Amino acid sequence: MPAVKPNADDDGEGQRIISPFAQTTSTVQAKGGRPMPWALWIVSSLLILVILGIIGFFTFQYLANPYRTMEPFSMEKYLADYRPMSGVKFKANLKVSADLGWKPEKGHLMVFTVENDNRALVVLIPPKLSGIFFTKGQTYQVSLEVGEGGLVYADTCEKE
Repeated sequence: MPAVKPNADDDGEGQRIISPFAQTTSTVQAKGGRPMPWALWIVSSLLILVILGIIGFFTFQYLANPYRTMEPFSMEKYLADYRPMSGVKFKANLKVSADLGWKPEKGHLMVFTVENDNRALVVLIPPKLSGIFFTKGQTYQVSLEVGEGGLVYADTCEKE
């Protein structure tokens, strides 16, 4: 039906134009929906904090390891010629073989075997590590330094 006066105000002078969709209801949902509940925000925040805590823990454990930057001790290189190894710190996993005695001013002389090698290695344990009780067969992670004359000194020692 055409409008007689399309620009006329609604003052009764003409027919009114009505949209053909005026009586229908919308089937499209409005965007946005309902806001996220507080419980979901709290659970999400706690989950993120737990994940960050776990990442922080493992990062700290990795960075706190004093042995991570040291080169592994090579029995082959040591027995071939100890002089190039003098003054350098190495890490090693050592297994206790025997106790050769204790001298309070010098330290404890111990015989170890290096991990994956059955040859004996004599190590001087300094007095600062006198609180460690060595038992035959136990394994220790040790920071070693080759000193004058080829004598191997332990700098740090931790039981595995």
